[in-house]
Amino acid sequence: MHHHLAEIIASILIVGIALQWIGWRLKIPALILLIIAGFIMGPLTGWLKPSEDFGDLLQPLISLSVAVILFEGGLNLRWHELKANTHVIYRLVTWNVVLTFLFGSLAAHYLVGLSWTVALMFGAIIIVTGPTVIMPLLKQANLRKKPAALLRWEGIVNDPIGALLVVLIYGYYVQSEGDTLATGILGGLAISLVVSVALGVGIGLFIARAFRQGSVPEYLKSPLILIAVVLVYTIANRVQSEAGLLATTILGITLANQNLSTLHELKRFKEYVTILLVSSTFIVLTADIQPEILQRLGWQSWVLLALVIFVFRPLAIYISTIGTDISKQERLLIMWIAPRGIVAAAVAGLFGSQLAQKGYEGAELLLPLVFALIILTVTMHGLSIGWIARKLNLASAHADGILIVGASLWSTGLAAELQKNDVPVMLIDTRWKHLKAARMQNIPTHYGEILSETTEEVLELSNITKLVAVTPNEAYNTLICSRFAPELGHHNVYEMGWKNIVREGDGKEKDSRKVPSQSIRGDSLFDGQISYEEFRDSFAHGWQFESTPLTEKYGIDNVLEDKPEGTMLIAALDEAGHVQLYPWDKDLDADDFSVVISYVPDKKGEEVESKKTKKVSKS
Repeated sequence: MHHHLAEIIASILIVGIALQWIGWRLKIPALILLIIAGFIMGPLTGWLKPSEDFGDLLQPLISLSVAVILFEGGLNLRWHELKANTHVIYRLVTWNVVLTFLFGSLAAHYLVGLSWTVALMFGAIIIVTGPTVIMPLLKQANLRKKPAALLRWEGIVNDPIGALLVVLIYGYYVQSEGDTLATGILGGLAISLVVSVALGVGIGLFIARAFRQGSVPEYLKSPLILIAVVLVYTIANRVQSEAGLLATTILGITLANQNLSTLHELKRFKEYVTILLVSSTFIVLTADIQPEILQRLGWQSWVLLALVIFVFRPLAIYISTIGTDISKQERLLIMWIAPRGIVAAAVAGLFGSQLAQKGYEGAELLLPLVFALIILTVTMHGLSIGWIARKLNLASAHADGILIVGASLWSTGLAAELQKNDVPVMLIDTRWKHLKAARMQNIPTHYGEILSETTEEVLELSNITKLVAVTPNEAYNTLICSRFAPELGHHNVYEMGWKNIVREGDGKEKDSRKVPSQSIRGDSLFDGQISYEEFRDSFAHGWQFESTPLTEKYGIDNVLEDKPEGTMLIAALDEAGHVQLYPWDKDLDADDFSVVISYVPDKKGEEVESKKTKKVSKS
């Protein structure tokens, strides 16, 4: 039995991460693949039977996983986003919650015939638009800063609110002793809020202070925070059931806004843990569902789900955002995007079965209703968010965008050439005068320090997929690449400097001890063939960037043959708009490139030099 359980856990983790990679590779929401895998591993093959395999440990494990997931979501909520969108976010977590709850509850009772207890719980469950689904979709769609912030805040804050409402409604109907419905729910919410704020903020500030004072060694910081999440969740739940979800979310928000020097490393660790938890939890929850339960849904149930997706959500968002500064395009996007995730499935699975055992009418429909809603919303919203966002001009329509750090005449020339080929590009520099040439050519620029928090708050980088650090300072270029490599990918950050083979004046190879480790550097730009100084000098002597269209009969080799001697390859583009900076991956097929950008010597200079040589030879 123990060996079988170990094999089950291993298979869940392996399949989950494999499907995350496949989803990334195919550019489709991985959650769709995880749901399919859960059905295959569970009902179809019988390999995974969560309720039997894990027994009484199933629900506590899922609850702790959700707590960690919500904490990680809280780490992504920054106060500057709230300050910039206070009015809209407030409406999304108040009026939107109330309207969605009312619409869903009334329709579930009068249309499907669910008892008021089950109907109210359904209304509370559909409030959630969890971070387990929202966060991956935001990464996939490359949304602009404002709509991404609104969806992120709504999903992460409303998740614990919906779960708490379910718990309080269940407690009132099943365990109440004379309190009115309003008193029971509002009183429970008040207790939960007070306890959650006290624990989340208090322990968050205590941890931040300990980190600043150096009271915790680096190798213990991530484990300590993980234990703090478990502690906060457990204590809050002892006071008020399911208040732990809200408390861990507040803990994450508190730590996210303490300006800790190690916050990026902590967020990265929690992101790794969350990916594992999301992948395994979705498979487990799906595997525990029997396909027969979906057959219990009559036409009234499917009409209810259609109303939730196509009527209630748009109507609640429209009413909630009246009088705010949200644009028409942003409102339309938020009206549509509301996928449900792990919290909805976990809460429905836990309380649906308990209500059914106690004989509440329609309780057996709660889980299939919620699960059908999850499948529909994850599939429809996941597959459509990128296309809709681009149509509404809320996301980049281009496959790749490049951020160039370090403005000079030659880097401005490179940015201009990329922009001619419809590649989104932005130049950033701490020297205002160095950005003048770019501004004169209508190239997007930013004046500021790329590593500052202020720049991170104001800079719109939704369309940026690659970073090029080309400042005169080689060590600074490496620092920039090491900072952005975890977000963009190590093969999507490039730096100028540290030439592959650098020889000093005496002809000896440069001491390798003076070069940073490859593990913290970005990829060597242009294969390290040219340094910053050589670029600067050659550009001043007339070298220039040129774009050449490619065809089946005219490839890169032909371009190099026709160009002057010394021509260097810089980048190549394919029909989809993807940019490959030289040197590109050897596995890429050069026949797929449609345009190549090269760095070409000054032809006039060559002619003048040739004439001088002839005169000298004659004399």
